[in-house]
Amino acid sequence: MRVLLLRRGIQAIGLLIALSFVTFLVLALTPGDPLAHMEGRLSLSPEVREAWRRQWGWDQPVLIRYGRWLAQVARGHLGYSIAYQMPVSEVIGARLGATLLLTIAASAIAWGVGLPLGIVAALRAHTWIDRLHALLMTAALTTPRFFLALVALLFAMVTGWFPLGGFHSPGIETAPAVPRILDVIHHLVLPALVLSVHPLAVVSTHLRGMLVEVLQADFVRTARAKGLPPWGLLWRHALRPALAPVIVLLGYSIGSLLSGSAVVETVLAWPGLGQLAVEAALARDPNVLMAAVLVSGAALMFGNAIADVLLMLNDPRARIEV
Repeated sequence: MRVLLLRRGIQAIGLLIALSFVTFLVLALTPGDPLAHMEGRLSLSPEVREAWRRQWGWDQPVLIRYGRWLAQVARGHLGYSIAYQMPVSEVIGARLGATLLLTIAASAIAWGVGLPLGIVAALRAHTWIDRLHALLMTAALTTPRFFLALVALLFAMVTGWFPLGGFHSPGIETAPAVPRILDVIHHLVLPALVLSVHPLAVVSTHLRGMLVEVLQADFVRTARAKGLPPWGLLWRHALRPALAPVIVLLGYSIGSLLSGSAVVETVLAWPGLGQLAVEAALARDPNVLMAAVLVSGAALMFGNAIADVLLMLNDPRARIEV
């Protein structure tokens, strides 16, 4: 276990450095000036503009700027936001909690609903239930999140059952703890449901396919011939080996949730990291964008590490391979 975590930690550092370099290079080569968005609010003379460029180091070559940024991050400082006029760590910290809450809620829905659906479809393979499951999962996989978010927004506008964006209602901060928690959950329902649709379909489809294959294995047929009931056969023999490939999807599902959160958060006005990344891209705020990419990459690799640990706990043979 320790060897695996150490190996994953070393790999994560290398991958984060590579990811940050590619992102930094893309931002540096993108046409435009990070100070351009400020000209609408401030009247910047050419002298002031050039002084600011020297102050921020934008007159230096890309490799030197990246090296300075990397050294700064290694010291625990993510830089300063030119759009928000505050340290990037404070900007990210104000939005990170909302994205983590949304990701956890969407993951709970995806796995909590996707696993039972996959099990039922596998146990009723080649019946109308299995065909209905395949139809619904195909629709979930092929429908863009942007469209689903628009449908959810229209539903909230027409019915009035859910709030139109935000993390909580105005003035709720002074209310007791229970009403505040219920208010956050009320705002969370639609974004979490929309964000969970795609990973739910992936988890359910993979589990159904693996479970159908395992149920045809010789050791399962032997257990069935001994008279073991279907649910006992499932829990004692079939489910554990079928779950092994599905557990690997945990890291992928976290990456899918983080990549999809930008669309969902923007359309449904959820104040999270994805919405912040879109705002930073429009404002040409490189430090905020770099921090958002770094945090998202770290979360994805953390999800992969969790998947490795769960895989080892589920399948002892994985420990021998490590």
